[in-house]
Amino acid sequence: MSIKITRKESASRFLGLVVNKTVFISAIAVIIFTVGFTLIFEKEADYYFGMAQTFVSAHGGWIYTLSVNLFIVFCLYMAFSKFGAIRIGGEKSKPEFSLWAWFAMLFSAGIGNGLVLFSIADPVRDFLNPPRLAGHEPALIAQEAINFSFLHHGIHGWAIYSVVGLSLAYFTFNRKMPLTLRSVFYPILGNRIHGWMGDMIDIMAVITTLFGLATTIGFGVGQINAGLTHVFGVPNSLFYQVIIIVGVTLAATISAFSGVNKGVQMLSKLNVRVASAIFLLILILGPTTFIFKSYIQNIGSYLVHFVDMSTWTESLQGTDWQKTRTIMYWGWWISWSPFVGTFIARISRGRTIKEFVLCVLILPALVTFLWFSAFGGTTMRDILLGDTAMIAAVNDNISTALYVFFDKFPLAMLLKVLGVVLICSFIITSADSGALVVDSITSGGKLKTPKYQRVIWAVATGLIAAVLMYGGGLNALQTVVTISGLPFAILLVMMCFSLYRGINEDYDKAERQEKLLERESYRKNILDLVNKERAEKNLKKIDPEIQPKKKPNITDL
Repeated sequence: MSIKITRKESASRFLGLVVNKTVFISAIAVIIFTVGFTLIFEKEADYYFGMAQTFVSAHGGWIYTLSVNLFIVFCLYMAFSKFGAIRIGGEKSKPEFSLWAWFAMLFSAGIGNGLVLFSIADPVRDFLNPPRLAGHEPALIAQEAINFSFLHHGIHGWAIYSVVGLSLAYFTFNRKMPLTLRSVFYPILGNRIHGWMGDMIDIMAVITTLFGLATTIGFGVGQINAGLTHVFGVPNSLFYQVIIIVGVTLAATISAFSGVNKGVQMLSKLNVRVASAIFLLILILGPTTFIFKSYIQNIGSYLVHFVDMSTWTESLQGTDWQKTRTIMYWGWWISWSPFVGTFIARISRGRTIKEFVLCVLILPALVTFLWFSAFGGTTMRDILLGDTAMIAAVNDNISTALYVFFDKFPLAMLLKVLGVVLICSFIITSADSGALVVDSITSGGKLKTPKYQRVIWAVATGLIAAVLMYGGGLNALQTVVTISGLPFAILLVMMCFSLYRGINEDYDKAERQEKLLERESYRKNILDLVNKERAEKNLKKIDPEIQPKKKPNITDL
């Protein structure tokens, strides 16, 4: 099923770049204004952005909760309905990447350094400040801390990515439309996506992508610096963090210049291999049996409480735990969805919808749960046994928690070095894949653009992170990214409706064409039989002696 839509060409030459001028100039202007405001009026920015976050959490939290659950239902419906067999790119389309390379890239882009940063910090913080079981047995609180970590880093987040990725992939490769968010809304808006409405959607996507990446790089650099301090004694200071950003940006620039097939794919495979090596060392050197038992128990507990946790809105408690934890995570996942969804769409040609959903929705979550069970689960066990070292580490600086955890194992130095490599690789992968995505959106959805354009966006991401880190505006910008998730949540709900409407129209049209072909084939067969009979009758009239051949019987013999 591959239908081409006639579209208006939105990209043109501007300062030597191939871009949509409206999207490009507007996004740059908003970025400069926001960064400048947070630097010049840092205290005022923290105050007003904090007020906005409180308002969004208090009055819009239920929208987040309802939306993320709707996304899971929608994705599962698309996978197991009549649409599941549809292939992205058409029936004859073949995957551009192997299953291993495809999963490595989507996992690396989607999870980033959050897998390393929060696998210990989140369970510890939720144990110290339990959402619902304060005063109960410590073992129950520890289990719920793991459950909520699974909630915040599991299926719900990947459902958000799945909605955006599947929508973009379908409209890009099946309807032959540009790889930008505006394309997804064609069934609703029609040709208006080529006007100001489409420009607004793409501008929002560019801004949230760049700000999300910049804040992630900024906070990830702090974890890299902490690791270098533990391993090599490098001072933990702003100067060295800016140097690290320069190094990360340089590596991301080189990777972005080489493109998806080389740089991004190579780094993604490196991420998975280094992460696998760290996990195997923890598994072998640590409590092996406990990790496997914990993994099974944690998944079971998560599934048992899945509906309860997913729909909990804190309505009767009157507390603000969810505002600073669950709502923050939903806003963060949604704000990253334009970037990650676009990247996943770009690499998913040739996959069926069922394969896409199950691999993007379920597989990364299972890997994440295994990692959290090994790191967070082991930490919970040690705390229940009386070891409070990890509590002190998380309270002091969550960036150092991973390295304090490694001190408990043999080969601690090797684990720390691998940890630094993994965090660096994750951040570089996010930066270069983000540069590719922003380049695609600002160029009107082109999959191939001049290589130097990708370099510009890779450098811009690092520059934003460095400037905000130096000026102290990262926390304010992180709040902005979280707030921006609310309008995007509503946009994603509309995206679900638009994708269903578009794919259902195409499916019905394909069915009608198939039935028409069947009727034409049937009609042709009937005509062939009629013409054959007529030909035989005409032949008899011309030569009456011609008789049809018959089998000899016994009397004839």
